[in-house]
Amino acid sequence: MIAEHQSPVESPFGRQSEPHEVLAGIDLTGKTAIVTGGYSGLGLETVRALAAAGAAVTVPARDTGKAHAALEGMAGDITIAPMDLADIASVRRFALDFASDHAALDLLINNAGVMACPETRVGPGWEMQFGTNHMGHFALTQVLLPLLQRTDRARVVALSSTGHKLSDIRWDDPNWTDGSYDKWKAYGQSKTANALFALGLNARLAESGGMAFAVHPGGIFTPLQRHLPTEEMIVLGWLNEQGEISDGARAMFKSPTQGCTTTLWAATSPLLEGKGGVYCEDCNIAAVSGAEPVRYRNVDPHAVDQGSAERLWSLSESLLADA
Repeated sequence: MIAEHQSPVESPFGRQSEPHEVLAGIDLTGKTAIVTGGYSGLGLETVRALAAAGAAVTVPARDTGKAHAALEGMAGDITIAPMDLADIASVRRFALDFASDHAALDLLINNAGVMACPETRVGPGWEMQFGTNHMGHFALTQVLLPLLQRTDRARVVALSSTGHKLSDIRWDDPNWTDGSYDKWKAYGQSKTANALFALGLNARLAESGGMAFAVHPGGIFTPLQRHLPTEEMIVLGWLNEQGEISDGARAMFKSPTQGCTTTLWAATSPLLEGKGGVYCEDCNIAAVSGAEPVRYRNVDPHAVDQGSAERLWSLSESLLADA
């Protein structure tokens, strides 16, 4: 069954909207936020915008030195704390410390991620992209869930991607133990997991008035591409033969500020009241793909299936029990 409300609304914003437009008139003073990966790329711009709107933002960081250097001088109430999404013990330590120090968590932005990396194992043998992009954030949210449920109208945003179209969940072997590892399909599975996670979490926040959303930020050049060689990005059409951004990518890709805007819209827009669990893109709720899916637009049915969301939640709890 497809997620309820998964159809576009009349949004005044679009793919090139900027943070100051989406947050105009929105005062986040007194609100608390966590932004994973908040010291580079889209996360950095998300932190900048939320802090400028008055939120107290905590940035958990695997490399706290790098985080301090990136966030130094940024205006607003910003705190950095150690956490590595690939290390579940560190995730739990961060989450427990945060929960003990805060009476509320208004915004949880699960932004951090890795893409198309060589086959690597994290935790108790999880494939790295599934383990980091999904399981790390699942573990973080599990510990923070009571705090989110105590917070009036909390919102959680999970960064998914049009990459979800590359793979549904590999239910029988999500960690690629069969020797068939494909870095792009593994990335796609992790992005499908992010979307289904938001749908599953939304059901668990509904009673307390909270909501969760999945977001495709759009194509953006950020450190997310660090595992891709120049030659591969040329084949993908992202770079030209000279190693520079291609004309096609320039027309299709967003700036980092434009890339974080759908996240900010999902975190704050009154148009989303009562519509939790949906997958968003370009500052709107995405349409569901039809019989002939469009590669870089809309959401495929497998990523917004309520039965799959519950199945993934149960699978994730089982995997986490072994971590």
